[in-house]
Amino acid sequence: MANKEIDHITGVETTGHEWDGLKELNSPLPKWWLYLLYICIAWAVGYTIFYPAWPLATSYTKGILRTEDFPDGYSQRIEGQKAFNVGVAARAEKSKVLASASLKDIQSNPTLLEFARANGKAAFGDNCAPCHGSGATGGPGYPSLQDDDWLWGGSLDQIQFTLTHGIRSTSGETRVGDMPAFVKDGLLKKEEAELLADHVLSLSGGAAPADAAKAKQLFADNCASCHGDDAKGNQELGAPNLTDAIWLYGGKRANVVETINNGRKGVMPTWGGRLDPITIKSLAVYVHSLGGGK
Repeated sequence: MANKEIDHITGVETTGHEWDGLKELNSPLPKWWLYLLYICIAWAVGYTIFYPAWPLATSYTKGILRTEDFPDGYSQRIEGQKAFNVGVAARAEKSKVLASASLKDIQSNPTLLEFARANGKAAFGDNCAPCHGSGATGGPGYPSLQDDDWLWGGSLDQIQFTLTHGIRSTSGETRVGDMPAFVKDGLLKKEEAELLADHVLSLSGGAAPADAAKAKQLFADNCASCHGDDAKGNQELGAPNLTDAIWLYGGKRANVVETINNGRKGVMPTWGGRLDPITIKSLAVYVHSLGGGK
């Protein structure tokens, strides 16, 4: 305190604190700042009087604000619940319309389409994203839903059927299409599988196999019945197109050889019974709208 003095440059009293020759000025706060502080204090006091504010042993102060909606005092919980109920009622009304509308009707009705997409997007994040990714771009063993490559068809009806019954799953109508384990089950020799893999890769621009004639014959004898003579696939069997360079389990030679050796039996859950029909319908519309729907 004894070190206080008047700064000879500013004419303001110092606080008596000094660091490395720098003296702290005891400058008063701006009046506008003080007035704003006083207003905030007054507003805070008023708020605690009118609104719920202070916690008590088993309850809290209710405030003196009383309205027709809040006869016992204002409550954000009640107000939030009312807003939630309004939203639920509005959604239920739209859901009734969605339940009775066909997929084609939904596609042609902008309002229903928007609601179905929003509903489907939420359901996708909860149920499908863990496998297909939040952006539906897929990963090894999990198909991308944004391209135009569909094992079982990409129309609205086909997508809805796949969602409802799954693939190699528990439904009696589940889609079933098995890729045999040619080497594991003794259907092909290891060197034949490698030659066949080279042929398959050549169909989408890869180098031709060492013995093209034999490789082509291996394909005709073992693969054409499902994938077709032209290797374009068969959606009725879930057999993929082998000419488009889109690979579910990877397009490297080792990946293709692994597939031929041991087969593939990926599973898509049966969502019918786990999700309600409206949610499945919404999911079908959402997936179809991602860009790859037929």
